[in-house]
This record gives sequence, C-alpha cells and structure tokens, in this order.
Amino acid sequence: MKKVTQHSYQTLALQQSDAVLTVTLNRPDKKNAMSFTMVDELIAVAKQIRQQKDIRAVILTGAEQTFCAGLDLSDLNNPKNQLFAAWELIKPWQSLFQKVCLVWRDVPVPVIAALQGHCLGAGLQLALAADIRIATPECQLAVMEAKWGLVPDMGLTQSALGVVGADVLKELAMSARIIQGDEAKQLGLVTHIDTEPMAHAQQLADELLSRSPDAVLASKRVINRMYAQSACTLYQEKMWQLKLMLGYNRKLALKKAKDAATTFRQRQFH
Repeated sequence: MKKVTQHSYQTLALQQSDAVLTVTLNRPDKKNAMSFTMVDELIAVAKQIRQQKDIRAVILTGAEQTFCAGLDLSDLNNPKNQLFAAWELIKPWQSLFQKVCLVWRDVPVPVIAALQGHCLGAGLQLALAADIRIATPECQLAVMEAKWGLVPDMGLTQSALGVVGADVLKELAMSARIIQGDEAKQLGLVTHIDTEPMAHAQQLADELLSRSPDAVLASKRVINRMYAQSACTLYQEKMWQLKLMLGYNRKLALKKAKDAATTFRQRQFH
C-alpha cells in the first residue's frame, strides 16, 4: 500500500516527519478556500491515515500564513455543481461537506490545527473538527455563512458541541462577525494562542508521541463520545441549508454583501 505522502494532490501539500504528518491546505492564490477538489482530497487523506499506523499525530495548516478563507463560492455557485450540491443536501446520510470536517474526528490519532491569517466559514468548521486548535493573536475567525444567507452545515452541530457555549455559538453564527485569535481564546473557540502556531503544534505533537498511541486514541474516542449527536441533528443542518438556498432572502444576502443598503424581506420560514 502506498503511503499517504506518495500520492499526488492538486490542493494539498503533505509532509511526514517521523510520526507526525503535516497536511497543508495549498491554494494560496485563493487564500486556501475549500474547493470541491479539496473536499475530496481531504477526505481521501483522512481515510488513508486510518490505515497507516506509523502516523501518530496530524497537524492541519494552510499555505502562506493563512488557514482557509472558507468554501470556494465560485465552485458552489457554478451551475454545473448545483445538482451535485442539491443531492448532498437531500441524501439521508452525511454530506461530503459534513464529512470533510467530521472525518478528522474519526482519524485514530490526535489532530492539531495551526491557524493564522483567515479561518472563516468552512475553514473554521474544519478547524473545530480538530482535537486542538492553536491560533495567532491576529488570526481572523468567523462562522461566516449568515453573511451569504446560509447556515453552517459542515458538521458544526457535532464539532462545536462541548467546545463553546450555545449562546456564544448562536451569536457568532447569527452575526457572522469576524473575531481575532485573542477573543476566540477567551470564548473557548481555540485552545492556545501563539505567535508561532506551527512550532507550538509540533511541540505538542512531540509530547503526545511520548504517550501510548492506544491511550491517546482511547482518550480521543471516549471524550468525543461524551458529545456525540444523532444523525438527525446533522440532517437538520442540511435541510435548513436547502431551504435557505431556495429562499428569497438568500439572494438578497448575496446582494447585500456588495450593497449595504439592500434590505431583506420578511422572514420566510417558521
């Protein structure tokens, strides 16, 4: 079986040093925005890690001093992808957009996210699915979807549970406000603040390597189980997203992003 680093990727750069695998989101011209190709490649890498027992820790990061600016809206809004996106929302099991985040909770090793620059929308939902998050003080983080008239539907109901309070999460999701790393630490959204998040992540990974890999795995599994949600909760994410995408205020949200004077119509749903 080929090692995960022996495969070629369009949107990722992988490097393994001893037992630590660094997965770098590598679309710097797009601020590492998550394209549909990146979604597929991240899922494929996570699945391969499960089979490669010489990997004992993973660091997720982004190229050129930014983590991820969110989902690539040019992919999402491409008419060629509309049927694909609709099917992902309608089908009764996890969508690919949920899986690309939640699959990292299933990886049998600790996953550490090293965050800097932008960590917005899909980027934040991916980071929340990591076991530990280390951000720079100036890192910009946001649950960005409401700005585009959407709802976070990439497994946030699972990954954020137990990380931040429901009131904090509601405020961030409703407002789409961008906060910086220091405030994110105060709110519990990130674990550590460091001006050198990659160095901190590597140091932490080395510390975890000194422990039994089975004990580390058991700790991850047991604690994740404390906050397990039913499949119905994840399905609610998808159903609300589909309703919003078909609603009239979604189009107005896109217009308002360019023209602040745009006003919304009355609430469409109950």
